[in-house]
Amino acid sequence: MTAASYLPYCGSPPVPGHLTWNMDPVLIAALVGLPVLYALGRRGRNAPCRHRQACFYAGWMIVAAALVSPLCNLSVALFSARVAQHMLLTLVAAPLIIFGRPGAALLRVIPPRIRVGVPRLRGGALPAFATLGFAAALWAWHLPGPYDATLRSDVVYWSMHLTTFGAALLLWHALFHRLNCVSSALLVGFGTTVQMSLLGALLTLAPRPLFGPHLGTTWPWGLSPLEDQQLGGLIMWVPGGMLFTLIGVLAIGAWLQELSMQEPDPVLQKA
Repeated sequence: MTAASYLPYCGSPPVPGHLTWNMDPVLIAALVGLPVLYALGRRGRNAPCRHRQACFYAGWMIVAAALVSPLCNLSVALFSARVAQHMLLTLVAAPLIIFGRPGAALLRVIPPRIRVGVPRLRGGALPAFATLGFAAALWAWHLPGPYDATLRSDVVYWSMHLTTFGAALLLWHALFHRLNCVSSALLVGFGTTVQMSLLGALLTLAPRPLFGPHLGTTWPWGLSPLEDQQLGGLIMWVPGGMLFTLIGVLAIGAWLQELSMQEPDPVLQKA
């Protein structure tokens, strides 16, 4: 099959009124199977509380919506829709899923021989590795070459989603795992803010369209290719930058509060 005749995974570029749902049976089976495993593993001692379980299921429903709903099909026509899909997965679904403690539940149903092969990062290595990994995945898949390849190959398309979403899960795991460590929160918060804001700004302020597959697909939606790219850049720049900036500010606030509690009371010193 030539590149010209290849049909992207989410279908042909749609026009208004002709959006389609993604009914891939393999994807649907995976989307149903993992919550079933989570439900089986959440029983017993040290199971996640109901609030955490609700967060996991809510996050997984957002994953399903991002991959199965017409947003998947729209992302073939609009770069901004693809960015919106990525932001839903990485900034909304990923933290909800991690807050639901899926690792603790899934480890109960994973054979012990598989658990042994899972690498573990400890201490400051985890947030550093997670921050760099998420930045690498986000930048790599929003460069013109790799991005264009996702619309020409199902393997590349799923490589994009698995690495980006996997890196986001690791990032949020690192943040929640070391939430009381100010330096880790600052590293994740401001490190991610800087790289997401820079990438979003470059996409928004670029003087010309960068993504060839969208040169002829955006017009039916009332956007030029450059306007579509600028909208995608803003979607990445504003929500991502604001969220992780807030995390960094909260980390500084916690650090200042900790310092104030450690300072001796001058009244007590005089006494």
